[in-house]
Amino acid sequence: MSFAGAAAIEGSLEIAGARGGDLTTAIYTRLFAEFPETEALFVMDRDGQVRGAMLAHVFETIFDFIGERRYAHRFIGAEIVTHDGYGVDSGAFAAFFGVVRDEVRSACGSAWTDAMEEAWQGLLSDFETYTARPVS
Repeated sequence: MSFAGAAAIEGSLEIAGARGGDLTTAIYTRLFAEFPETEALFVMDRDGQVRGAMLAHVFETIFDFIGERRYAHRFIGAEIVTHDGYGVDSGAFAAFFGVVRDEVRSACGSAWTDAMEEAWQGLLSDFETYTARPVS
Protein backbone atom coordinates (compact mmCIF):
# COMPACT_ATOMS: atom_id res chain seq x y z
CA MET A 1 0.00 0.00 0.00
CA SER A 2 1.30 3.43 -0.87
CA PHE A 3 0.43 6.70 0.84
CA ALA A 4 0.30 9.56 -1.66
CA GLY A 5 1.69 12.15 0.74
CA ALA A 6 4.56 10.06 2.12
CA ALA A 7 7.30 12.32 0.78
CA ALA A 8 5.63 15.43 2.21
CA ILE A 9 5.20 13.79 5.63
CA GLU A 10 8.83 12.63 5.64
CA GLY A 11 9.99 16.07 4.52
CA SER A 12 8.03 17.80 7.27
CA LEU A 13 9.50 15.49 9.91
CA GLU A 14 13.03 16.06 8.61
CA ILE A 15 12.60 19.84 8.66
CA ALA A 16 10.98 19.78 12.10
CA GLY A 17 13.79 17.65 13.46
CA ALA A 18 16.44 19.90 11.98
CA ARG A 19 14.80 23.09 13.21
CA GLY A 20 13.25 21.93 16.46
CA GLY A 21 15.49 19.06 17.53
CA ASP A 22 13.82 16.67 19.93
CA LEU A 23 10.15 17.61 19.83
CA THR A 24 9.15 15.49 22.82
CA THR A 25 8.84 18.33 25.33
CA ALA A 26 7.01 20.60 22.88
CA ILE A 27 4.57 17.87 21.84
CA TYR A 28 3.71 16.88 25.39
CA THR A 29 3.41 20.53 26.47
CA ARG A 30 0.86 20.97 23.68
CA LEU A 31 -0.92 17.72 24.63
CA PHE A 32 -1.19 18.75 28.29
CA ALA A 33 -2.49 22.19 27.27
CA GLU A 34 -5.18 20.64 25.05
CA PHE A 35 -5.95 17.64 27.28
CA PRO A 36 -4.98 18.65 30.84
CA GLU A 37 -6.36 15.40 32.25
CA THR A 38 -3.58 13.46 30.52
CA GLU A 39 -0.75 15.13 32.44
CA ALA A 40 -1.53 13.22 35.63
CA LEU A 41 -0.94 9.96 33.76
CA PHE A 42 2.76 10.85 33.52
CA VAL A 43 3.35 11.65 37.18
CA MET A 44 5.91 8.83 37.48
CA ASP A 45 7.73 9.82 34.28
CA ARG A 46 10.02 12.31 36.02
CA ASP A 47 12.80 12.21 33.44
CA GLY A 48 10.62 12.03 30.30
CA GLN A 49 11.79 8.59 29.19
CA VAL A 50 8.26 7.21 28.94
CA ARG A 51 7.12 10.21 26.88
CA GLY A 52 10.17 9.86 24.64
CA ALA A 53 9.58 6.15 24.12
CA MET A 54 5.90 6.72 23.38
CA LEU A 55 6.71 9.42 20.85
CA ALA A 56 9.29 7.17 19.20
CA HIS A 57 6.51 4.58 18.75
CA VAL A 58 4.28 7.26 17.26
CA PHE A 59 6.92 8.21 14.69
CA GLU A 60 7.59 4.54 13.88
CA THR A 61 3.85 4.06 13.43
CA ILE A 62 3.63 7.07 11.12
CA PHE A 63 6.55 5.83 8.99
CA ASP A 64 5.06 2.35 8.73
CA PHE A 65 1.62 3.74 7.94
CA ILE A 66 2.92 5.90 5.08
CA GLY A 67 5.17 3.07 3.94
CA GLU A 68 4.62 -0.66 3.88
CA ARG A 69 1.85 -0.71 6.49
CA ARG A 70 3.07 -3.93 7.96
CA TYR A 71 1.80 -3.29 11.48
CA ALA A 72 0.76 0.33 12.09
CA HIS A 73 -2.98 -0.18 11.67
CA ARG A 74 -3.01 -3.08 14.14
CA PHE A 75 -0.65 -1.31 16.53
CA ILE A 76 -3.02 1.67 16.69
CA GLY A 77 -5.93 -0.62 17.54
CA ALA A 78 -3.92 -2.39 20.23
CA GLU A 79 -2.76 0.89 21.73
CA ILE A 80 -6.32 2.19 21.94
CA VAL A 81 -7.15 -0.82 24.12
CA THR A 82 -3.97 -0.37 26.19
CA HIS A 83 -4.60 3.34 26.69
CA ASP A 84 -8.24 2.65 27.58
CA GLY A 85 -6.85 0.58 30.44
CA TYR A 86 -4.97 3.68 31.62
CA GLY A 87 -8.19 5.68 31.47
CA VAL A 88 -7.31 7.52 28.26
CA ASP A 89 -10.40 8.29 26.22
CA SER A 90 -10.11 7.06 22.60
CA GLY A 91 -10.82 10.62 21.43
CA ALA A 92 -7.79 11.94 23.31
CA PHE A 93 -5.73 9.06 21.95
CA ALA A 94 -6.78 9.87 18.39
CA ALA A 95 -6.19 13.59 18.91
CA PHE A 96 -2.55 12.94 19.84
CA PHE A 97 -1.65 12.42 16.18
CA GLY A 98 -3.08 15.86 15.45
CA VAL A 99 -1.04 17.29 18.31
CA VAL A 100 2.07 15.79 16.72
CA ARG A 101 1.12 17.33 13.36
CA ASP A 102 0.52 20.72 14.96
CA GLU A 103 3.91 20.72 16.66
CA VAL A 104 5.68 19.50 13.51
CA ARG A 105 3.98 22.34 11.62
CA SER A 106 5.10 24.81 14.27
CA ALA A 107 8.70 23.55 14.14
CA CYS A 108 8.72 23.76 10.35
CA GLY A 109 7.60 27.38 10.46
CA SER A 110 7.79 29.04 7.06
CA ALA A 111 9.05 25.80 5.48
CA TRP A 112 5.61 24.22 6.01
CA THR A 113 3.97 23.78 2.61
CA ASP A 114 0.48 23.23 1.29
CA ALA A 115 1.60 19.74 0.24
CA MET A 116 2.62 18.99 3.83
CA GLU A 117 -0.71 20.26 5.13
CA GLU A 118 -2.60 18.13 2.62
CA ALA A 119 -0.51 15.04 3.36
CA TRP A 120 -0.96 15.37 7.12
CA GLN A 121 -4.69 15.93 6.68
CA GLY A 122 -4.84 12.74 4.62
CA LEU A 123 -2.82 10.85 7.21
CA LEU A 124 -5.01 12.03 10.08
CA SER A 125 -8.11 11.17 8.09
CA ASP A 126 -6.77 7.67 7.42
CA PHE A 127 -5.89 7.26 11.09
CA GLU A 128 -9.50 8.07 12.01
CA THR A 129 -10.62 4.79 10.46
CA TYR A 130 -8.40 2.99 13.00
CA THR A 131 -8.93 5.21 16.03
CA ALA A 132 -12.71 5.33 15.69
CA ARG A 133 -13.02 1.65 16.48
CA PRO A 134 -10.80 -1.25 17.51
CA VAL A 135 -9.14 -3.04 14.60
CA SER A 136 -9.84 -6.74 14.30
